[in-house]
Amino acid sequence: MKKVLAIFVAIACLLIINNLIHSIYNLWQKRDLVTSAQEELNKAKEQNKALKSKLSQVDSPQFIEEEARNKLFLVKPGEEILITKDLLNSSPSAKLNENEKPNWQKWWELFF
Repeated sequence: MKKVLAIFVAIACLLIINNLIHSIYNLWQKRDLVTSAQEELNKAKEQNKALKSKLSQVDSPQFIEEEARNKLFLVKPGEEILITKDLLNSSPSAKLNENEKPNWQKWWELFF
């Protein structure tokens, strides 16, 4: 009877040890998961901080005025626009060469 009880206790101890080993392994995996999630959270916080600073910069009246002047060519009342020869030459219509043939003529000459 004592041998059966000893074998039963040994089997119970082995099962408990096996379960503890699996629990420890799962905890290590969870710890790695938590650390990777923490790193992602830190990156997201840094990105959020950078975007908030950019938003505050973009919302400023100076930025809006600068963009309106540079990209939309708007001027304040009383100001005059000065167009230089360089600006005229850089326009898309000025880039076309009068001697250059249209694309359809180039293709026609290529095949026929």
